[in-house]
Amino acid sequence: MQESNRSIEELAAEVLETEARAVLQLRGRLGEGFVRAVRLVVGCAGRVVVTGMGKSGAIAHKISATLSSTGTPSLFLHAAEGVHGDLGMVTQGDVVIVLSYSGETGEIVSILPAFKRLGIPIIALCGNPGSTLVEQSDVFLDVSVEREACPLGLAPTTSTTAMLALGDALAVCAMRERHFTRDDYARFHPGGALGRRLLLRVADVMRTGDQVATVAGAATVLETLLAITRARAGCAVVVDAEGRLQGIITDGDVRRLLLNDPDWTRRSASEVMNRRPAAVGPDRLAAEALRIMESHRPGAIGDLPVLDDAGHLLGVVTLKDLLKAGIV
Repeated sequence: MQESNRSIEELAAEVLETEARAVLQLRGRLGEGFVRAVRLVVGCAGRVVVTGMGKSGAIAHKISATLSSTGTPSLFLHAAEGVHGDLGMVTQGDVVIVLSYSGETGEIVSILPAFKRLGIPIIALCGNPGSTLVEQSDVFLDVSVEREACPLGLAPTTSTTAMLALGDALAVCAMRERHFTRDDYARFHPGGALGRRLLLRVADVMRTGDQVATVAGAATVLETLLAITRARAGCAVVVDAEGRLQGIITDGDVRRLLLNDPDWTRRSASEVMNRRPAAVGPDRLAAEALRIMESHRPGAIGDLPVLDDAGHLLGVVTLKDLLKAGIV
C-alpha cells in the first residue's frame, strides 16, 4: 500500500476512534439530569423547540426531526432568525433544547431571556459547565469531549457527534416512555416503505370489477382463457352461482394444458382448477398477502383471491400490484 493511502486510512481510523470514545464517555454522565430531560420532553404540552447555530444548528435540526418522527411534536428554531422575529413560534407550554458547545454563542445568549420570560424549561446540550447557557438552563446535559477529531482542533466534529448521539438517546427514551409503536411510526411515515407495509390493506390494492376474470365451473378452458385475456389478468377465479370461491386457474395452468393435453379446449374449468387456492381477506395488511405468496414455492403464487367471511369473491390481489404499491 502506498504511504499516502496508509496515512489517509490511519487518519480516518483515528477520527472514528476519537468520536467513538467520546460517545461511549457520555454513558457515564447519564443520571438524574438526563432522566429529568426525558420527563420534560414527554410531559411537554406544546412542542419541543430545538435550537442552535452553525454546526450545532445542523445537529439541532436533525434532533428535532427525530423527535417529530418518533411521537414528540417538535420544530427547529434557527437561533439567528430567533432574535429577528422567529421567537414568535415559541409559546408557553413548549420545552426548549439548546445546543451550543461553548454555551456562549452570541445568538443563543441573546434569546435565552425570552425563553425565561415565557417560563419555558431549557435543556442545554453544552460542553462548558460554567457557561451562560448552563447557568440559565433547567437541565444541563454534558457533551464535553477531550478533543475534536479535526487535526487542527477547530472544526466541530467530535463535539457535534456527541450532541447527535445524546439527542438520539433523548428521542428514543421519550419514544419508549410514550409507548410509541410501529403502527404509530407508520402513521407518521405514510409515504415510506415501512408506512406502506404497516398501513396498506389488501382492499387498498386489490383488483375488482372488470379487472378480475371470473368463470363458472362449467366453463371450458378456452372460455377461461378468453376471460383471463379480457381482464388482462394472470388468473381466472372459478365461482359458484352465489359468487363463492370454487377454485382458481392461472394462465400458467392453461399453457401447460395447451402443451400436454390435446383435448384442452373441451375441458371444463372445474376439471383443471386448483380447488384449494390460497386466499386472503380484504382487511389483512397488504404485506401479509405478500408473505402468503412468499410462503409457497418461489413463483408459485402471483395472484390471491380476496374473500369475505362467507367465501364470496371480492377481488384479486396480484404480486405486480404489491410491487407497484411499494410493498415489496
